[in-house]
Amino acid sequence: VEVMFKEGVITRIGKLLKVEKNNEIITNAIRAVDGVCLKNADRTKQVIRELGIPWFLQMLDSNVEDRVAATQHCMQTVLNAISGMENKEDSKPIDALVKENQQIIDTLLSCLLYSVTDRTITGMARDSIMELLIRNVHWKTLNWAERLVEVKGLLRLMEVCSELEEYKYESAMNITPSSRTIAAVCLARIYENMYYDQARERFTEQIADFVKDKLLTPDHESKVRVTVAITSLLLGPLDVGNTIVSREGVMQMILVMAQSDNLLEQKVACECIIAAASKKDKAKGLVQTGAEILKKLYTSKNEEIRVRALVGLCKLGSSGGLDASIRPFADGSTKKLAEACRRFLVKPGKDKDIRKFAAEGLAYLTLDAEVKEKLVEDRAAIQGLIELAKTGDQSALYGVVTTLVNLVNAYDKQEMNPELIELAKFAKHHIPEEHELDDPDFVAGRIVVLANEGVTAGLVALCKTESDNSKEMIARVFNALCSEQEVRGKVVQQGGAKVLLPLALNGTANGKRHAAQALSRIGITINPEVAFPGQRNLDVIRPLMNQLHPDCNSLENFEALMALCNLAAMNESTRQRILKEQGLSKIEALMLEDHLMLARAATQVMCNLVQSPEVVERHEGDNDKVKILALYCEEEDEETAKAASGALAYLTAVSERCCEKIFEISSWLDVFHTLVANPSPEVQYRGMVIIRNVIKMSQKLATKLLDTDILQMMYGVTQLNDERRAKAIECAHECLKLAEQSRLIREEADSDMAPDVFKQQGATLEEIND
Repeated sequence: VEVMFKEGVITRIGKLLKVEKNNEIITNAIRAVDGVCLKNADRTKQVIRELGIPWFLQMLDSNVEDRVAATQHCMQTVLNAISGMENKEDSKPIDALVKENQQIIDTLLSCLLYSVTDRTITGMARDSIMELLIRNVHWKTLNWAERLVEVKGLLRLMEVCSELEEYKYESAMNITPSSRTIAAVCLARIYENMYYDQARERFTEQIADFVKDKLLTPDHESKVRVTVAITSLLLGPLDVGNTIVSREGVMQMILVMAQSDNLLEQKVACECIIAAASKKDKAKGLVQTGAEILKKLYTSKNEEIRVRALVGLCKLGSSGGLDASIRPFADGSTKKLAEACRRFLVKPGKDKDIRKFAAEGLAYLTLDAEVKEKLVEDRAAIQGLIELAKTGDQSALYGVVTTLVNLVNAYDKQEMNPELIELAKFAKHHIPEEHELDDPDFVAGRIVVLANEGVTAGLVALCKTESDNSKEMIARVFNALCSEQEVRGKVVQQGGAKVLLPLALNGTANGKRHAAQALSRIGITINPEVAFPGQRNLDVIRPLMNQLHPDCNSLENFEALMALCNLAAMNESTRQRILKEQGLSKIEALMLEDHLMLARAATQVMCNLVQSPEVVERHEGDNDKVKILALYCEEEDEETAKAASGALAYLTAVSERCCEKIFEISSWLDVFHTLVANPSPEVQYRGMVIIRNVIKMSQKLATKLLDTDILQMMYGVTQLNDERRAKAIECAHECLKLAEQSRLIREEADSDMAPDVFKQQGATLEEIND
C-alpha cells in the first residue's frame, strides 16, 4: 500500500473516475482508496486533501448497490482512521487522535449532514448517509449528537421524515421505502445521547419548531407532511413523538384529516393513529375516539385506505396484550380482523405497501393465541409473510418480525409469584390469564412449521437493519427456532449461523444474549466444521464466552459449555482462541459449581482443552488444577468422572510433573482405587491408561503405586470376562507387561499375586445364600 501510495495511486484514481462510466471499475477503485486509508491517519488525511470530501459524496450518489456500499464502507474507514476506531464491538476512538483531527471529523460529518436534504442525490445514497450518521453520532463513537442538534441537523432529518413519494415535483427528494424508517432510527439514536434535561429540552424544542412551522403554513400539503413526520417520530424517539401528539390540537387535526374526503390525508392520518396507539393508556383513549373513524375508513373503496384502517383496528383490538381475558372489541372480531389481514397478504398482485400493512396488522393480532394457530395452519399466509421478509424492506421489518416473535412466543414473560397472585385475588385485582394454545407443545409445533416453510431466509434478508431493537427481535426468533433440535440444520443451511455472529456481537444486551444462545444451540448438535466453517469457528468463541457470565442463567451457561466442548475438540487454533478470551478461568470456576450439569459440562470442556500445550503448562504450575481433576474421578456421576479421568489420562501422557501432582494429593490411593474398580467400563479404561502413563513416566512413582494393593487389583482386572471392559483388560495387561520390563514386579510372582476372583465371587455367593 505504501509503495502504491508513494507512486501517486490516489491522484491517478481521481483522474480515472472523472471520465470512467463502468460501475464495476468505479467500485473497485473506491475499494482501493478504502485499502489505502485503512488504519493509517496520515495517508487518510493526504487522501482527503487530494480527492476532497465532495468526491466521496459524488461516488456515493448512485443507484448501484455495490458502489454505494463500497463508498459507505470507505467513508467509515476514513472516519475510523482519523479517530482510532475499528469496525468491532465496543471499539472506542482514541481521544488524542480525535482531538488532533477534530476539524476534519467535524467537516466530514457536517458535509454528510447537509447532504441528507440534497435534492439531487439518489434515495440509496441518502439512506447510506443517514446510516453513517447513526454509526458515528453516539457518545461511544465520535460523540457528535449534541453538535448535530446545535447545527439544526434535526430539521434536516425531519425533512426526510416528512417526505412523501406521492408529492413529486422538481425539488422533491428521492427516497426509498426505507428512508423514513432509517431517519426515525437516526433521530432515536441522537435522542439516546441527550442524557441530561437541558439537552432533551433542546431536542424537543427543535422538533416542536419544525412542527409549528408546518402547522402555520395554510396549505394542505404542509398538514400532510407534518403528520407523516409525527408518525416517524412515534416510530423513533417515542417520548418526543408522544409529547408532540399530546399538544393541544395535534391529535384533533389528525382525526379531522382521517374523516376528510382526500385519500392522501386519510392515508397518512391512519398511519399516524396506528403509531400513536403505541402505549396501552393511549390506545385505550383512542378506542373510544378513533375506532369509529377507523371502522368508517375500512369501508372505503380504496384498498390503501382500507388496509391502514385495518391495521389501526388491529392495534386497538390487541391493546390487551397477552392477557386472554381482556377483549377491547366484541368476541370474534379479532379473528375477523386477522382474516382480513390474511386476504391482503396473500391476494395476488398486491403491491408491497399493502402487504406491509397487512403484516403489521397481524403483528398486533398474533398476541391472540387463537390467531397464531389459525395463521400457522395457513401455508399461503406464512409464505406471503416470508416473501415480504425476503425483500429486505426496512419499513416492512417491524410487522414481519413482530408477527414471527409472537408466533414462536419469543418475548419475555413476567414470572408470577404465587403468593402475589393470591394477594391480588384477595384484593380483587385483575390477574392476566395465559391462553391454553400458548402451551409449550403448541409453540414447538408452530416453530417447526415456520422452519419448514423457510423463515430463516426471510430473517437473513432483514438482518441488514441498523435498528438494535429490530436486531434483538430477529435474534429472539432465531433463538426460538434453535430451541427445537430438529430444525437447527435448516437454520444453518439457509445462512442463519452466518448472520447470528454479528447479532451476537452488536446490539442490545438482550439481543446479544439471544443470538449467542442460538449459536450455542447450533454448536451443540451440528458439527462445528459445518456450522461455523473457516474463520467463523474462531469468531463464534467470543459470544459463547459471553454466555458464561454470572448474569446468564444456568441453561445459557450449560449450552455455551456444550458448544465450546465441541469447538475445543476441533483443533489447536480454536483452543488458543478460547484461552485468549480468558476461557480457562471461567471454565475452571464453572467446574466448581454445585449444579451437577454445569460442573459436568465444564469438566468436559477441560478434557478437550488439555490437548493444548499451554493448558498442560498451567496444570504443571503451583496450583490445585490436577487435584480437582483427580477428585472429580471419584464423582458418582459417570459423565463427570469420564471427562475428569480423560483429562488426567492426557495430562499424565505428556507431563511427568502432572503425574507427580497426583501423588501429592493426600487421598491419591483412593483415587486409583476408584478408577481401577469403577463400575463404568469407560472410567475404568481411563484409569488403567493413567496407571500405564505413570509407569512409563517415572520409575519412582510407579514403584510407589505398585507397592500398594493396586497391583493386585490390576491382576484382578486381567481375569475379568466382560466384553464391555475389553479395552480396560487389554490396558491392564500392558501395565503389567511394562512393570515387568521395568523390573518393578517379578514375572514368576504373577500366579502368587493374582487372586482368583471367580473363586472369591463363588464363595461370596455361597455366604449370602447361607
